[in-house]
Amino acid sequence: MTGAIDRVLNHALLAFFALMALGPIAGVVLVALHPPDAPISGLALPDGLDLSSFRLAWREGGFGHSLRSSAIIAGTTVLASSVLAILAGYAFATMRFRGATALFYVFLFGLLMPFEATIIPLYYDFRGLGLTDTYWAVILPSTGLSIAFGTFWMRAFFLSAPRSLVEAARIDGASSLTVLLRILLPFGRPAVLTMVLLVFMWTWNDFLLSLVMLSGQNILTAPLSLAFFQASRETHIQLVAAGAIIVAAPVLAVYLVLQRQFIRGVVSGSVKL
Repeated sequence: MTGAIDRVLNHALLAFFALMALGPIAGVVLVALHPPDAPISGLALPDGLDLSSFRLAWREGGFGHSLRSSAIIAGTTVLASSVLAILAGYAFATMRFRGATALFYVFLFGLLMPFEATIIPLYYDFRGLGLTDTYWAVILPSTGLSIAFGTFWMRAFFLSAPRSLVEAARIDGASSLTVLLRILLPFGRPAVLTMVLLVFMWTWNDFLLSLVMLSGQNILTAPLSLAFFQASRETHIQLVAAGAIIVAAPVLAVYLVLQRQFIRGVVSGSVKL
């Protein structure tokens, strides 16, 4: 009886927090479905499925260019940081070399160092190199920030991987790279995809770094374009809501595709870290 009551209470609590999280999202969607010139009153339901606010926001906000910029930055950052983090995590977990512990703590320091403290000197360095107002001004720092987390994440996975698989491959004469590519990575797909999803979300949603490094209209990221669009359309809440949904849609789509692997990776990490 006590077990049944606990399950009911757990589900009720989860449902409550789900409603708390989904309520604001539902409100934004309802507002965006109203015509651009319709009066808005609370969470009033629209008369019908009207997508004119999305079309107008897309045209006036220039989200086509900004989504492309964000896709280039996020995609390059995810690819570079994932490859480097996998290699670094594999080295720290399976190889013994001088200074490994100290070097790993240097990586961990990247998780502790507040990025806001380095943004101003980083801007002047990049300006001196002529990299401001380019994709690299955001890609390089984002990759550096992501490698710290990725190395820690992948090292923890490689340490928790079954040693029997690695030892059997070694006995068969497999090299270190073969063990990584053919044994550990297929086995650790949930962990890798979880890291990919988190890095993609962090990079896509970045605002401060893009705000400092980018100023050209054709190179603005999606969050920046949304902020500028909101500042110029404060009285047109339907358009702002539609723009917010447009900017958030790619992240939601990637999460829906990878959600099963993400949940498996998080649960596995919560047990083994």
